[in-house]
Amino acid sequence: MLTGIVIDALDVARMGRFWQDATRGRTGGLRLRFTPTARPKPARKNRLHLDLAGGPDWEAEVARLLTLGATRADIGQGDVPWDVLADPEGNEFCVLRPGHPGVLAGSGLVAVCLDVAEEDRDAQTAFWRAESDWHAVEHEAWGVRLRREPADPVALVMGPPAAPKAGRNRLRPEVTRRDGEPGEFLDAGGNEFHVAPATG
Repeated sequence: MLTGIVIDALDVARMGRFWQDATRGRTGGLRLRFTPTARPKPARKNRLHLDLAGGPDWEAEVARLLTLGATRADIGQGDVPWDVLADPEGNEFCVLRPGHPGVLAGSGLVAVCLDVAEEDRDAQTAFWRAESDWHAVEHEAWGVRLRREPADPVALVMGPPAAPKAGRNRLRPEVTRRDGEPGEFLDAGGNEFHVAPATG
């Protein structure tokens, strides 16, 4: 089952505080786990990013996130109905405005977005349905949205464009298995993900 996101961090404590405050602790049960690294984020866009709900007063929410240490980011998005920001270490994330399709909460984490090339969509959908155990599927023209249950606030969103893979992903999904080997593996699109053993 998909249980969290692993994020490489130069300053684990600072990043933990930022994301706790940014999400208001509302992550739909997903654990954000920060692992130390000595390598700053490369200049390229991450292949996996997080989306937050802006809520009815999305402009105030963007201002709040900027006060927490986020910065505005330009990844070539153009004129879009959401705001692209970056966390204190440069990881891009989006703040979705009211009325954005698929947003089921007024605040907090609402999507884990994985870049998937058009030709990999079916393979990645099948792979992540099996690994995440999220089977509520919405097929859209732009891609696929998975949820644990139809009303769950957080979705796993997969769609293009997908930049060529260049180096290890800074953000990686984490799944929990009752059997199988723990460690780091590759999904059907060559993206790293973690497997953690189930406890209890």
